[in-house]
Amino acid sequence: MSEKIKCLIIGSGPAGYTAAIYASRAGLHPIMYQGSQPGGQLTTTTEVDNFPGYPQGTDGPAMMVDLENQAKRFGTDVRFGMATKVDFTSSPKKVWVDDTIEIEADAVIIATGASAKWLGLEGETTFNGLGVSACAVCDGFFYRNQTVAVVGAGDTAAEEASYLANLCTKVHLIVRRGEMRASLIMQERVKNNPKIEIHWNSETEEILGDANGVTGIRIVNNISKATEEIALTGFFVAIGHQPNTSIFKGQLEMDKQEYLVTEKGSSRTNIEGVFACGDVQDSIYRQAITAAGTGCIAALDAERWLAASNLH
Repeated sequence: MSEKIKCLIIGSGPAGYTAAIYASRAGLHPIMYQGSQPGGQLTTTTEVDNFPGYPQGTDGPAMMVDLENQAKRFGTDVRFGMATKVDFTSSPKKVWVDDTIEIEADAVIIATGASAKWLGLEGETTFNGLGVSACAVCDGFFYRNQTVAVVGAGDTAAEEASYLANLCTKVHLIVRRGEMRASLIMQERVKNNPKIEIHWNSETEEILGDANGVTGIRIVNNISKATEEIALTGFFVAIGHQPNTSIFKGQLEMDKQEYLVTEKGSSRTNIEGVFACGDVQDSIYRQAITAAGTGCIAALDAERWLAASNLH
């Protein structure tokens, strides 16, 4: 099965849906394939309080339904399916969906996002949204004046621990080795914060909880093998994110972390007519609102490129 279209959007979430809204309104008749996780990472977030326009807050899945319906209202053809192979070496670009459907598109907007790395503990699944999170900026507010833990040793973990220390009574930082990978300035910030207690050479053995959510963790010291239970209500995993870029390897430029590289101040990749937005090209902010903003940019860039190429 083969289909020729003007604009293809790969992936959903705030970036993809915003791109779809703008592309539809510009008359590009976009087709969107939602990917393996329709709605993106926000579908695993129960409460969203920091997205403008929701004065009483909302939850992630509901917000993604709102964005999807808005994109559909303007004519976006939203489809289930996952891009499994691409060929950007010729024009139009070719994208295969679920290995069987071949799409030829003049312009492609990539919004495949990134996936949080997890420890692999059963409790991460059981208590996701009930005390377990991979984003302190997103969820830290809900743990004001409470005790929480952060797992990680890099700049992200140090930043999240520092951020949470401004909100929480106590922050336990769980570091697997006897040293951190974070920059020296971030290490000093963490070590000098009286609210942050660092547990060196330690790993989380189990996340403890009940029907209401997380109640604590059990950690083990990798040297002494001694275990310790810590009472807390929030457990933040900050061991990094993996951008969903594997199918673009060898065709699109990536940084050392495999995030797509876009031209400064735009969504343009190194291939003409291919644009990237959201967490797939953002290793710094990773917020729904910034993703939505870059989705807008990608649609505008695609529209202008199509017009300049006499393809609009």
